[in-house]
Amino acid sequence: MSATQTGFVRSTLLFLLIGTAILIGIIVATFGLVERTQATFEYILQERNIRRMAADLMQKLTDAETGQRGFVITQDELFLEPYESAVGAIREEVDRLATAVADRPVKAAQMDRLRDRIRGKLAEMGQAINLMRSGEQAQAVELIQSDVGRELMDDIRSMLDQFKELSDANVDRGTEAQISATQQLQWITVGGGIAIIAVMGGAILVVAQHVRALAASRREVEVLNEGLEARVAERTEDLMQANQEIQRFAYIVTHDLRAPLVNIMGFTAELDASLKSLQAYVLNDGKPVSEEEIREARLAASEDLPEAIGFIRSSTKKMDGLINAILKISRDGRRQLKPEIVELQPLLETITNSVYHQISESDGSIDIDIKATRLNTDRLSVEQILGNLFDNAIKYKHPQRPLTLAVRTAPEGRHMVRIEVEDNGRGVAEQDHERIFELFRRAGQQDQSGEGIGLAHVRSLARNLGGEITVQSRLGEGSTFVLRLPSDLSRLVRS
Repeated sequence: MSATQTGFVRSTLLFLLIGTAILIGIIVATFGLVERTQATFEYILQERNIRRMAADLMQKLTDAETGQRGFVITQDELFLEPYESAVGAIREEVDRLATAVADRPVKAAQMDRLRDRIRGKLAEMGQAINLMRSGEQAQAVELIQSDVGRELMDDIRSMLDQFKELSDANVDRGTEAQISATQQLQWITVGGGIAIIAVMGGAILVVAQHVRALAASRREVEVLNEGLEARVAERTEDLMQANQEIQRFAYIVTHDLRAPLVNIMGFTAELDASLKSLQAYVLNDGKPVSEEEIREARLAASEDLPEAIGFIRSSTKKMDGLINAILKISRDGRRQLKPEIVELQPLLETITNSVYHQISESDGSIDIDIKATRLNTDRLSVEQILGNLFDNAIKYKHPQRPLTLAVRTAPEGRHMVRIEVEDNGRGVAEQDHERIFELFRRAGQQDQSGEGIGLAHVRSLARNLGGEITVQSRLGEGSTFVLRLPSDLSRLVRS
């Protein structure tokens, strides 16, 4: 079994175990919360039943008392019907209430006292009715008007109200516990669902990656088996393009180096001709020299030889400059890049301060707008690029207006940073936008010293950093050089 397959099996088993553990945890927690919810619900129902029985008992006692008093006042037996029915039900209600509060210590402790007060109240009401039936109405009224029945009724009402308050408080606590359990169940369900979805997503991702890896391997094998000719053709095309670039570079180098050589060869012939005139005059071995030979010798010594030597010297100097430029670009290509965090604001301010006096002399100005604050790149290369662009802006400023230089930085996409250097200088004709980046090529009016290597060097540095530089310009209106660099060069260096 390959390493990929082993990893796939392990990852799949791991996700299955995690998913099973989560599912078991959800089931156990759910059953526990359901049981707790059911017990709380039954507790609430019992408390509500106790409250209802307390209220019913109080109502029946009130009905019995109302019937008793109506009978005493009117001596009408009809008033005894609610009394008699209430009295029978009161004893049953007391027994049911006692059974209901048996497991409620606070309420159960009050039951004996409640029974005693209810028996006393029933006895008081029965005594008043018996007095009425015996014809002793005055004594019955006196008994009703006494404080005995009222005090008993107040005690009963107080105890039953306490029962109801305790039941209400217990119902509130049970309701809160029920809500809490419901919320916990909801969170467990939601959290478990999210966890299971995450596990399923991870498992699906592992399977999808494995499937993609298998498909990629299969496609790679198919490409290797069936697309060898296409790959050979592609590599051949890459080699041809690279060869064409080498040929263009070789043409530029040989053409620009050949021109000074031709001058040297031509003026070497001039030196040879002038030397013959001098030899005829100096090496005459005592022979007479004509006036023509003397004139030619003097002309060669005073004009021809110095002119030829001067041209030869200037041509060799130009060749030395061209060779040094080529070596400079070659060295930059071989230099090891050192990525580091570069803060763009202080970097641009440092470069700006180095050229500010040249710009301020002609009432020029520099504006810096920073939206991308930092790069992880090679500091020296960026300093050389921006320094060269600033120098060019100063060198090729428009003669009829002060130089205005603007530098802007902004992120471009996820992994690139865009740096723009804009000036209001002479500008570049559209047909020369690409030409100015070629080695030893210059565009426009050639009234400034230079050999055409600055922007070629800039493009070489930008490409070494994994970026690119382009120009947007119109002749006479100014130029905007756009430098695009990766925000993290270290990733490219590692790869």
